[in-house]
Amino acid sequence: MISPGLVKIEGFVKIFDPNSGEIFVDKKNAIHYENMSISLAETLSNRTSAQGGGWIYEMAFGNGGSSVDPTGIITYLPPNTTGINADLYNETYAKVVDDNSAADTDPTNNKMTVLHTSGKVYTDILVSCLLDYGEPPGQQAFDNSTNFNGEYVFDELGLKAWTGTTADRLLTHVIFHPVQKSLNRQIQIDYTVRIQTLTNLSTA
Repeated sequence: MISPGLVKIEGFVKIFDPNSGEIFVDKKNAIHYENMSISLAETLSNRTSAQGGGWIYEMAFGNGGSSVDPTGIITYLPPNTTGINADLYNETYAKVVDDNSAADTDPTNNKMTVLHTSGKVYTDILVSCLLDYGEPPGQQAFDNSTNFNGEYVFDELGLKAWTGTTADRLLTHVIFHPVQKSLNRQIQIDYTVRIQTLTNLSTA
């Protein structure tokens, strides 16, 4: 008997107002499979410090994933999922979501949770991130901007892995319609990464 195994990784992103419940974005994301394979290997082999790392460390936000023409039509760029140096189109903000790190200043709201049901062949990593009222610094007072290229009018985000000295390995990338972060509201991001093992048995 031979047992070839396959691993499938999916990502799901939900961006919403935790107070009103209004959902801004709810969609699947793209996986950077080359970078994800490196991170999985480093994590399983406990390659840390200068040798690597691999675990999810940071959620990065940007405003370069789309453009809006004068009539309001949105054009989306493709997610960056090729090349080990892939990155967001224009990163403007990032938060540490590794609640084991001292750099995570709010581990209650910015954290990772591993979710598994016994007997199932998949396990979820729920990455939670809260953009509070006062962050990012320099944001506008109200969510009524007509400038879709504003620094904190986000239309892309991704998860990045720790690589020894910083988080510069893009693992996932999602492009969406512009969402403004302003002083008058919180924004919650629930980012689920599902790792599923698919096994098929056949006779040799």
